Amino acid sequence: MKSAPAYSEISVRRVASGGDGSESDDVLAVEEPLEIRIGFPDGAQKAVSITMRTPGEDGELAAGFLFTEGIITSTDQIKQIRHCGLKIGKGNGSLDRTSALNSNTIRVDINEVLNIDLKRLERNFYTTSSCGVCGKASIEALATGVRQITSDLKVAANIIHSLPSKLRDDQAGFEMTGGLHASALFYANGEIDIIREDVGRHNALDKVIGAKFMTGETPLSETILLVSGRASFELVQKGLMAGIPILAAVGAPSSLAVELANEYGMTLIGFVRDERFNIYCGGQRISVLAPAVN
Repeated sequence: MKSAPAYSEISVRRVASGGDGSESDDVLAVEEPLEIRIGFPDGAQKAVSITMRTPGEDGELAAGFLFTEGIITSTDQIKQIRHCGLKIGKGNGSLDRTSALNSNTIRVDINEVLNIDLKRLERNFYTTSSCGVCGKASIEALATGVRQITSDLKVAANIIHSLPSKLRDDQAGFEMTGGLHASALFYANGEIDIIREDVGRHNALDKVIGAKFMTGETPLSETILLVSGRASFELVQKGLMAGIPILAAVGAPSSLAVELANEYGMTLIGFVRDERFNIYCGGQRISVLAPAVN
């Protein structure tokens, strides 16, 4: 399942060493705000997040965000998800800005009274595309609802080595713009299941998890998650909420990411590139051939 990110065309001046530069077209990843609102059965609404995202798969993003934040736990709780405005984008994938400005609020209507901590939601849920934990009240609040990983999944090291090239081959948006993060789920045999791209690494993961949540496929206890950048605390937290046993990152993990993954039984792998990787915790799930002893 490939992603279809929105893009925008712009004229730029390309300057190389020893030249004056020439005018040519370039393609940019679109970044627009999205406000996520909850619609309650009595008609009341509550804004719970404003995030800077790449338009596309907004319903998945909203569902994934609410699920990984522990606000909703089942698709049965959702009555409908709809934009409060016009649909974003044209048939060719480019952004109709007039439509976008009317489509940057999405509402998740719930069909039952949920036990939602409204005080917790009143903290300023503002996340930017470059930051994973902006606006979070505390580390303790982030870990709320995380459960221990119970998966018996085991994967050979050569499968892990093969993932970055498969991710790169399916990053259509990155190929065009060079400016998008990606998250992808893989089966145990290394075949790709679903990929999503976004200017925000946490948004890309919410889109992946949201898509699986909406089709009733969570917990994702037999999958491998690969993210295109670093492994932050928030990405580990979201992966744990979805029951993902193995999180691999092209970049480095943070100390808190390793601490959280280790505490809840997740396998965390970093620097997956150039036929090498580091296992930071949960190494029992990775089959590594020992070097021969002379």
